[in-house]
Amino acid sequence: MIRLEFRLAQKQDVEPVVGLVNSAYRGESSRRGWTTEADLLGGQRTDAQEITALLQSPDSLLVLGYGDGQLLACFHLQHEHEAVSLGLFAIEPARQGEGLGRQCLSHAESLARQHWLAGTMRMTVISERSELIAYYQRKGYQLTGEREPFPMRDERFGLPKVEYLEFVVLEKSLAEAG
Repeated sequence: MIRLEFRLAQKQDVEPVVGLVNSAYRGESSRRGWTTEADLLGGQRTDAQEITALLQSPDSLLVLGYGDGQLLACFHLQHEHEAVSLGLFAIEPARQGEGLGRQCLSHAESLARQHWLAGTMRMTVISERSELIAYYQRKGYQLTGEREPFPMRDERFGLPKVEYLEFVVLEKSLAEAG
């Protein structure tokens, strides 16, 4: 198994991050992995403007995971009160299923505890992604019962292929995270 090396993203990393995230979630390249949203959404998942804004956002960390000298993973953490939100979590599609996601989740949880002393990690997942929700549940995340609308008319987040999408919210107590 590849052991990822993590570092914070910088301005010069914007385009590689955009490429990784879009390849992991949209289009034919995403079908090489199991996290694809290609049947639900077309278009892009992110763009340079969003990634640049995340890099400039206060209480925000964009983390890159490298293995074999290549960018293989990324995730974004946003501190919000006592919780940290995890998003923009992407693994190179051809490398999914190799334990890289587990390494990223562990590193994200550690960063949230150490950097912000956060007690809770939160995330949103498209409700139709039952296999992804089940993955996070196996990692200790619980459905909160909260739901949030998907930005159906904002092309920056993709072009819906289904009539209705929404997010479910998952949380994990970091006090019990290892």
